[in-house]
Amino acid sequence: MKKILLIFLVMPAAIFAQDSFGSIKLGVFDPSATGAGFIIGYEGGWEFDRNLKVGWDVDWFHKSYVDQNLVTQFNNFYGVNSSLNELRASTNLHVIPLMAAATISFPASFKTKVYFNGAVGLEMLLIYYHDYNIPNNSEFRGAFDFAWQLGAGVAYELGPRSDIILEADYHYSQPSWDYKATDA
Repeated sequence: MKKILLIFLVMPAAIFAQDSFGSIKLGVFDPSATGAGFIIGYEGGWEFDRNLKVGWDVDWFHKSYVDQNLVTQFNNFYGVNSSLNELRASTNLHVIPLMAAATISFPASFKTKVYFNGAVGLEMLLIYYHDYNIPNNSEFRGAFDFAWQLGAGVAYELGPRSDIILEADYHYSQPSWDYKATDA
């Protein structure tokens, strides 16, 4: 009896090991705070059948930008246009979501599939911004938040093991931190 039980425990692991997948993703991410920028990611997991995939997803978004509204406020307050104010309003941002994902697909034609996906997980925000009083010094902050994502896409089969996809996603999270204003 022990031999039969051992076979049943090992066999599902061997079956799922052959049905794993991986995808490299390149695209555009458009957070409301920074504007659009390039995003790169990797998705991996297991195919339970032709129409259901479950796995994980990790992405990286980087953006360096200058908050022009803040520059205008500094210029109006001091009454002078200064490159120092642009340095004070510059930010270097990294967003890294790590999520558990599921995808359901439906055949649309011989080599084309329509699919819908969803994901939940954790998003990490790493931000470097400049100190107001000493603009040459960078301050570093990190924040975490729950994130979720819904999407839809079309996949065209190039070969038995490769597809090219076009996908649109809605991603939601609000990583932030609490801060206290002090009078100097």
